[in-house]
Amino acid sequence: MAKPVPQPPRGGLPYALGAHLVWGLLPLYLMLVRHVPAFEFVAWRVLFTLPFCLAIIALRRQGPELRAALSNPRVLGLLVLSGLLIGANWTIYVAAIQAGHVFAASLGYYLTPLLQVLAGTLLLGETLSRRQWIAVLLSGLGVALLARGALDMLGVSLALALSWSCYGLVRRFVPVGSLPGLTVETTVLALPAIGGVLWFAGTPAGSSFGQDAATSALIVAAGAITAVPLLLFAIAARRMDFSALGMVQFTSPTVVFLLGLTVFGEPLDPVKLTSFAIIWAAIALFVWDLIAARRKSADKAPA
Repeated sequence: MAKPVPQPPRGGLPYALGAHLVWGLLPLYLMLVRHVPAFEFVAWRVLFTLPFCLAIIALRRQGPELRAALSNPRVLGLLVLSGLLIGANWTIYVAAIQAGHVFAASLGYYLTPLLQVLAGTLLLGETLSRRQWIAVLLSGLGVALLARGALDMLGVSLALALSWSCYGLVRRFVPVGSLPGLTVETTVLALPAIGGVLWFAGTPAGSSFGQDAATSALIVAAGAITAVPLLLFAIAARRMDFSALGMVQFTSPTVVFLLGLTVFGEPLDPVKLTSFAIIWAAIALFVWDLIAARRKSADKAPA
């Protein structure tokens, strides 16, 4: 009698929501370190994320996967590129929050999945459904509206969306898990991060790390705040359908938007509100298409 094929563990939704909740609440943490220059903070973030990742790699016994990635020139080259992209994304995001552009940060991550769908069509030969095309065109209309009335917001949003979409596109071709991949990426960024930390230490203001206990503790916490949600997301990705995981990804920019509206008190003028409304409509259509595709796939599955 043949053994039953083991099914992947379910129950990934709490992990996915946990990851996106951490990412959504990240602006609150970043405002606690707003007195630390963005470039310096990102440098420290890299340096404290790396040992945290290595510790989890050891606990999860992923050393062979990490060594395999480091010894494969093609994989290593792609991870160097993705490391530079994630470093740019972190810097833009931190600088945006510190400058009070919370809505722009939120919008950037609303646009990301729509840009990823478009990139899949243009670069990977994937096809879009009619609803997906309408969603992409609607998001383009929302972006065009910002171009007329809120260029500062548009620049930040597009920079975040493009850097994260390109990062996701590169990582698509890297057969390495999320945590080993992040470990290699932070290793790649470690040298410029050390250079950045030393440069800030040599300025009249000096290094932010070590000036007071609270700031130093917050900077050290960046390692866990970076790695833990990624680990939660990696667990969720193994336990959830891809379409369901795609729908959950709108949780974090929604939390960021609500923080901008309530905690940070950022003004939402008519142009920004209209742009958000158009892009929310695009996202609603996009999610509708995901749900429809999921149901269609379930109907075709053998009983």
